[in-house]
Amino acid sequence: MEYVTLNNGVKMPKLGYGVYQTPPEETDRCVTEAIEVGYRSIDTAQAYGNEEGVGNALTKCGLPREELFITTKIWISNAGYEKAKASISESLGKLQTDYIDLLLIHQPFGDYYGSYRAMEEAYKAGKVRAIGISNFYPDRYLDLVHFSEIKPAVNQVETHVFQQQKVAKEYMTKNGTQIMSWGPFAEGKNNYFENAVLKEIGEKYKKTTAQVALRFLLQSNVVVIPKSTHRNRMEENFNVFDFVLSDEDMGKIEKLDTGESLFFSHYDPQTVEWFMSIV
Repeated sequence: MEYVTLNNGVKMPKLGYGVYQTPPEETDRCVTEAIEVGYRSIDTAQAYGNEEGVGNALTKCGLPREELFITTKIWISNAGYEKAKASISESLGKLQTDYIDLLLIHQPFGDYYGSYRAMEEAYKAGKVRAIGISNFYPDRYLDLVHFSEIKPAVNQVETHVFQQQKVAKEYMTKNGTQIMSWGPFAEGKNNYFENAVLKEIGEKYKKTTAQVALRFLLQSNVVVIPKSTHRNRMEENFNVFDFVLSDEDMGKIEKLDTGESLFFSHYDPQTVEWFMSIV
């Protein structure tokens, strides 16, 4: 396993297992299998509705708590100091743990400054080992960085070969925040797994397009959390540490970047209205 060291000295695995859209009734099994495969970092969220399944798997896996790295996120409906504070306690209960390794604000909506104050308080109390944000574009990210006491350790944003977040990453690096990818496979959009460049490079290393894509992100110092409910895919996604892409191949993949989202933009009023409709 490869690791990154966050801005407060906490070590985080560069490869983790995500449970976005994993049905609650399947989460226990999926996380259990992921841990058996070798994953030690698990990424969930209040909005996913499956923190309990993650907690059940962690409790019965038999590993010491310190060997696991657990991330969860505060949802918009829990924004604000009081609600966020209460939701942190609720997440700790569902995850069946005394502390969360990484706690993020899920979306930059609502009173996220109040949420962040609650997170800073939880951090100082030892309930959280590191705090950060998710889906914060450079403008809101920089605003929070400059007006918070504890700088975000992580910003989890859409990051894959077609959206490499080069500008955002520049400002995160400058301010000591680790970039973390959600959607490293872009959910298959843009004919992801049949991309000619990725397939050609994969043949060279005897790896799949998915493995090449993950390896590219890892070598670009991006933390990744690929998701699959199938054990063989979990194993495939985990098997990315036995090869290294050449500078030439890295350059070819860098050229795939469009600099645009394949999902949504927080600058789009319709997107914002959609988020407000599901709060």
